This record gives sequence, structure tokens and C-alpha cells, in this order.
Amino acid sequence: MKKIILLISFSLFLLSSCHITKEYNQINVYNDSLYRDSFGNDTNTIANIPWQEFFIDENLQALIQKALSQNFDLKMAIERINVANAYFKQSKLAFLPDLNSSVSIRQSKLAFPQGFGLINSSTQYDLIISSSWELDIWGKLKSSKKAALANLLKTEAAKRAVQSQLVSEVAFYYYQLLSLDNQLEILEKTLENRKLDVSAMKDLKASNIVNGAAVVQSEANQYSVEVAIPDVKRLIKETENMLSFLIASPSETVNRKSLGDEAIPQELSVGIPAQLLKYRPDVQAAELEFRIAFEQTNVARTAFYPNINITGSAGFSSLDFSKWFTADGLFANIMGGLTQPIFNKRMNKANLSSAEANQEIAFHNFKKSVLIAGQEVSNALYAMETAKEKESSRIKQIESLTKAVDFTKELLKYSETTNYTDVLTSEQNLLNAELGIVNDRVEQWIALIYLYKATGGGVEK
Repeated sequence: MKKIILLISFSLFLLSSCHITKEYNQINVYNDSLYRDSFGNDTNTIANIPWQEFFIDENLQALIQKALSQNFDLKMAIERINVANAYFKQSKLAFLPDLNSSVSIRQSKLAFPQGFGLINSSTQYDLIISSSWELDIWGKLKSSKKAALANLLKTEAAKRAVQSQLVSEVAFYYYQLLSLDNQLEILEKTLENRKLDVSAMKDLKASNIVNGAAVVQSEANQYSVEVAIPDVKRLIKETENMLSFLIASPSETVNRKSLGDEAIPQELSVGIPAQLLKYRPDVQAAELEFRIAFEQTNVARTAFYPNINITGSAGFSSLDFSKWFTADGLFANIMGGLTQPIFNKRMNKANLSSAEANQEIAFHNFKKSVLIAGQEVSNALYAMETAKEKESSRIKQIESLTKAVDFTKELLKYSETTNYTDVLTSEQNLLNAELGIVNDRVEQWIALIYLYKATGGGVEK
């Protein structure tokens, strides 16, 4: 018997050393050309800057802090971590044997043959403690534990991704709100000027310099600005409501500064593509999803090999209550068992093929997430560049249009070849340019926010 046990143990050792499961090795899917038109090797990155230092506006900081403590999506992400953590803790205990107990009293009526004609009923008292232990010879439980750990880490990465998205959304809507305030200020100032234009046209008509058409055109010009103001006010309210929603508060007025008080950072570094895995939580989550699929494939492989279980039970059983807890009622047994799948309708093959396919899907999704990250960094960099170029040209445009408005108004007084349509056109072009430069400035902030998020900023380091 000892020789048999030693032979079985040695055989199991040899089988377990055959590496049924595979070890996971991190895959490098990065290359130096992931960022378009960027060939630097500087490992400094804005993603490493805490959001409290990146956004220095105190009002914006207060909004972000409220969002991080109150936002419902972030709270749900935290609860998903708790769910994954519970399964991970359970997976760590899977290596230990099960232990169960039961107490029962059974009353039976016996047929004549069962009681041999001597008794027709019996009462049985049982107290049983049983245990079962699955030996992890092939690494199934180990791979399941690794998959559970990867799932826990994935939910934590998903939570950080929600946080990064939340920080960027709060900042986005905050600067949109500042731009709308600026636009409203420009429109209200323009409206006052248009009212002065109407009064001036009426004076010129009284002096027979212009006709009645010029007066009504100036009035229409005034009304066109009045019509635009309610739309901007509505957008301001809607943006405030959105910010209130993000911080999980009832809709309210948002404390804020002026867009002109905000200084855009000039020194920006995006680091190297390999740092995306370190800082971008969505890329981390995609890799961990691949890791989960990898370990699940390992588990599917072990299903082709026998399960080895050791079971045992002990307790007391008696037909007489007075003799229940006595030496006569004590029993115990132990058993080792091996279950080898022979024919199960290709279930194991189907599970393995499915697991391998899911692993490939997860791998392609991981590579896709890396490409998307690189694309977002490239887009944000170019958006910042073009917004700066537009602002530079827009400043010159506003200077020229301001002179054009002044010149046409003077010509209207002293030149018969100039009519109010020229004034109207130059004023409208100036208004569009003034509103345009506000958009140029807020586009720079939006591009900066997206660049910060694209590099992995906005999460706790």
C-alpha cells in the first residue's frame, strides 16, 4: 500500500510539472510613432500633475472636489470594486477544504421485509461533520485566483477612469460656462452700442443725411442682438444645471471667475507612448480584461485533466437517543477520488475554444484602446495648436474690423456713396469676430483638458 501511495504521488508530481497552465507575460503594444508628429523622448508628462495643481482656479477645484465625493457614477464604480473584492477574497480560500455539519432526526415506518417482521418503525439520530478538498494539481484554482485578482484590479482601474472622465467633464463645462458669460457680456455691450446707433440714425435722418430705410435697418440690427441674448442665457442655465448634476446637487448658480482671468499653461509635455499604460486607467483596464481572459483560458485547459478530491466525514449515528453520543454511535470515513472526463458532448472543447476566442477579442480590444489613446493625445495637441493660430489671426481681424466700423460710420455722415448697409455689414462682422475669439480661447482650454485626460491625468497617483 505504501508503494502504491508513493507511486501515485510521484505520478501526480510529474503530471503537475507539465505546465498545463501558462504564465502571463505583459505584452508591449507601443511604438514611438503612436503620437503623430511627436518624436520626443521626454518622460515628463502632465499626467503626473495632480488635478489640484493643474487647475488652479479655486472655484473649479471646489466643483471637482464635490464631484469626486458626491458623483453617482463614481460611487457606483466604488461599489463594483467591493463586489470584485468579495469574489477575490473567496478565490483565495478556494485552496482550503470545505467543512460542513448537519444534525438530523429521521422517523421511518418500515415495511415487513425491512424490519424482518420484528419492528415496524425506527428513529435515527445523526450528527455529521463532512469535509471535501480539491487538490489543485493542474493549477485551475490558482488561475481562477489570478483572474479574480485581475478583475479586482480592473474595477479599480475603471473607477480611476470614471474619476479622470469626471474631472475632465467638470473642467469642460466650467470653461464652457466662462465662455458663455463672456459671450453674454459682448452681446449686452453690443446691444447698448446698437441702441446708440438707432438714436444716431434717427438724428441723421432728421438732418436728411440718411433715409428712413437706414433707421429701420439699424433697428433690425438692434433686434438681431436682442434675439441672441436669450439663447445664451438659456445655455448658461443649462450648463450650470449640468455642473450641478455632475456634483450630484440640485440645480443652482455656480460660483465662477471670468474667462479673461484664466491663464492657459504654456509648458506642456505628453511624455512617451509607453507611459500610457502607467497613467491611463482605461488602457490599464483593457489590459486587465485581457489578463482575465488569459487566466480563464488556463482554467478551460485544466478541464481536460482529472479532478482529484479527498472527502471525509465523521460523527454520531444511533437508533437510540440515549446511545447517540457514545463510542457505539461514533463513525468516520475518508475517501480519495479521481474524476476523469471521457465523453461530455464536447463541452470542454467548446469551453476552451470559447475562452481562446474571448482571449483574442480582449487582446484586440487592448491594442485598440492603445491606438485610441494615441489618437486622442495627437488630436488634443493639434487642437491646441490650431486654436492658438486662430486666436492670433482673430486679434488682427478684430483690430481691422473695429477700424472698418469707425470708418464706415464716418463715411456715412460725409459721403453719399456710403449707405447704412456698409455699416451694418462691418458691425455684424465685428460682432462675429468678437464672439469667435471667445471660442478660440475656450477651444484652447478644452484642448488642454482633453490632453490632460488623454495622457491619463485627473486620477489619484
